[in-house]
Amino acid sequence: MDFSELGLNPQLLKALSEKGYTEPTPIQAATIPTILEQKDIMAGAQTGTGKTAAFALPVLQQLSCLPVNAEKMATESADADINVNRSTVSDHPVRALVLTPTRELAQQVYRSFVHYGKYSLLRSALVYGGASVNTQIKELGEGVDILVATPGRLLDLISRGAVNLSQIEHLVFDEADRMLDMGFIIEIKRILKSVPSERQTLLFSATFDQQVFDLSKTLLRSPVLIEVDARNTAAIQVEQIVYAVDADRKRELVSHMIGARNWHQVLIFTRTKQGADNLASEMCKDGLKTQSIHGDKSQGARERALEDFRQGHIRALVATDVAARGLDIDQLKYVINYELPFNAEDYIHRIGRTGRAGGSGLAVSLLSADENYLLEEVEAILDTSLPQQWLPGYEPDFTKEVKPSRKNSRAAQKQRARDRALGKKPAKRKR
Repeated sequence: MDFSELGLNPQLLKALSEKGYTEPTPIQAATIPTILEQKDIMAGAQTGTGKTAAFALPVLQQLSCLPVNAEKMATESADADINVNRSTVSDHPVRALVLTPTRELAQQVYRSFVHYGKYSLLRSALVYGGASVNTQIKELGEGVDILVATPGRLLDLISRGAVNLSQIEHLVFDEADRMLDMGFIIEIKRILKSVPSERQTLLFSATFDQQVFDLSKTLLRSPVLIEVDARNTAAIQVEQIVYAVDADRKRELVSHMIGARNWHQVLIFTRTKQGADNLASEMCKDGLKTQSIHGDKSQGARERALEDFRQGHIRALVATDVAARGLDIDQLKYVINYELPFNAEDYIHRIGRTGRAGGSGLAVSLLSADENYLLEEVEAILDTSLPQQWLPGYEPDFTKEVKPSRKNSRAAQKQRARDRALGKKPAKRKR
């Protein structure tokens, strides 16, 4: 099957061809025809399998109901390498809204809409926190068909009267599980009050849990459930290795692997912002040019770090889970879990940063003795075993005593640590 068999218009096919895309991925082949039938869907697939195009293409298709002469003008202008004058859409209301949990993911989704829609007269805009709200208000005032937004900034713009969502025809939730995990449910409910009930709603995620299914019941109307892989599975093209190592030797082992194996463009995950900064600083002392990225960094600093990473100006990038959603680095081959995540689903998203678009990748997890229960939770959600290995010279010291965590306190410990990593104020403990 190729994209032309999915009923997409010539302008979209031309944009896809320029990207070198000829055959749809399984999630695209399964969802695009269903979305074009104007049905609500709840779709899940592994990260890196083309979920963004799976909703961007049919949304663009449904919004591109242009007069024949307008389509001809757009095509001819594109063939002549001339920018289409989009001033004719300045009076259009926002017709499609895409909500994402993080700025990086919003940027990625926005870029996809811009590229796939380059031969249409549709105008896309991007709004998120950490950037000039006045600039975003000005752009919205010029007329926007498709709006990609993070929940917090969108609510700010709604309260200022800068955006009107009363004409929304298509509402997309990308990475719905992460939005719930980050506590966006209240913001989502407030946004829904500004969106018409008669609309098409698309919910996409790499992982599903009961929270997501509960949310879907309030958002979707008779949705079609589409899953092209077993639920909550990791990409099969990613090799997963677990090295058992003492916690105080993890940094040494990371620098050794990157240096001795001559790895470049290595994405490393920590659980906390301070941990990301500390690790990046120590790796720089080891002679490996490294930067960190997390929610406390300014938007400019995050964008500069990402661009340096993409261009190969730095060897490694240390990130927290919040900052890592939406990172899409071409040909990224190496992911290191410096610490296993407290949320097992995040493991899937982490290693999904590599092995994208059919490529291969390697995901290395460093496991200290006090993290064994976290590995068990990852194995449970993957429904597979990840045997531990030792790297010569970095074998764990089994003479060290590790105090086991009480089983009934694990959930509270994980929640407090996750709250710290997300920058939330921890709840007071009951005495």
